[in-house]
Amino acid sequence: MLTVVQKENESNEASNSLLDEIVRDGARAMLAAALQAEVAAYIEAHADQVDEDGHRLVVRNGHHGAREVTTAAGAVPVRAPRVNDKRMDETTGERVRFSSAILPAWARKSPQVAEVLPLLYLHGLSSGDFVPALEQFLGSAAGLSPSTITRLTAQWQDEAAAFNTRSLAGTDYVYCWVDGIHLKVRLEQDKVCLLVMIGVRTDGTKELVALADGFRESSESWADLLRSCKRRGMTAPVLAVGDGALGFWKALREVFPETREQRCWFHKMTNVLNALPKSAQPGAKAAVAEIYNAEDREHALAAVRSFAELYAVKWPKAVARITDDVDVLLAFYNFPAEHWIHLRTTNPIESTFATVRLRQRVTKGPGSRAAGIAMAFKLIEAAQARWRAVNAPQLVALVRAGAQFEKGKLVERSPDKRLAEPDGAAA
Repeated sequence: MLTVVQKENESNEASNSLLDEIVRDGARAMLAAALQAEVAAYIEAHADQVDEDGHRLVVRNGHHGAREVTTAAGAVPVRAPRVNDKRMDETTGERVRFSSAILPAWARKSPQVAEVLPLLYLHGLSSGDFVPALEQFLGSAAGLSPSTITRLTAQWQDEAAAFNTRSLAGTDYVYCWVDGIHLKVRLEQDKVCLLVMIGVRTDGTKELVALADGFRESSESWADLLRSCKRRGMTAPVLAVGDGALGFWKALREVFPETREQRCWFHKMTNVLNALPKSAQPGAKAAVAEIYNAEDREHALAAVRSFAELYAVKWPKAVARITDDVDVLLAFYNFPAEHWIHLRTTNPIESTFATVRLRQRVTKGPGSRAAGIAMAFKLIEAAQARWRAVNAPQLVALVRAGAQFEKGKLVERSPDKRLAEPDGAAA
């Protein structure tokens, strides 16, 4: 008996194709079931509303025309159930319309797919290449035509512009992280980068504060960003965290001089290791980690002295990069111990841009300045939905209120001080 033997590649392709088809069928079935359940619940909720003849005002009415929705599982065919709602809106005088929260009438793609587009752009892919690139992953790219991409980009540019002009009055950022991000796609001029500021609100949640293009080491670029924030009502953060090489610090002292400074240990570690031969780097890395992982400021200072004793004779420049900045490297120890892990580095920015940050010289031509900012804005917006609050969020408001912390613990004021009346109060 003859047996047909497929080549391994052909077999794998057939298997993958079948698996993809099964996933799409499953997605279609689940989406259909969810839409049916949503409509059934809507109709049931209004079952008591009838006309003069006792007929229901809200009933099923077949299905809408078929359309394809691009999801992470590929293009899924959908026929959404139709609702005939005969009720009148008392305010507008128009017929009430049912709108699906699962699949709005205009939707042609899932939000997760839309999140991919900024990543592709920031990786250096032109918007004209989006459709063929997505077809490699999703099969049919229904709903993602070049005109759709252009329309989305324009929409996101408008959203980014509105974000950067919104009022900041009434929004209090207690901590903030800042960095200048060079992307894999240039923003029209070489060395121009994204200036990013992420803040922690008094409830402990993190959110994007500001995003602009500029020069990383330029104090004027950062001053423009900070002045804009201040004009729109932003109050001075208690602590700002960032790389020491940023032009941000000079700008901060001008615009928000009361804000305390914390240098990022991630960037500092890189700077120290760059001043050492490779043979000395593993030991130095461990010694530096002993500083910022110390149980309190006193132990951290002892670790600084140990580091200096080990490396100052042979590599004084490496040691100076620590000893010259001790105060701003250890500022985080004056805050709640639960917050130390958040305040030592600019990790919220690093992790968000990790996949699109420039690691080597860009070879692709420059991208649109407005489009680059818009794509970065959408990337952060998507990431922001997954950010978790800082540890012990209830302590953030105490930091803003001026509470003191020693060795990471809240210093309780004595009863005498709490009850003491101001001078002359008894007169």
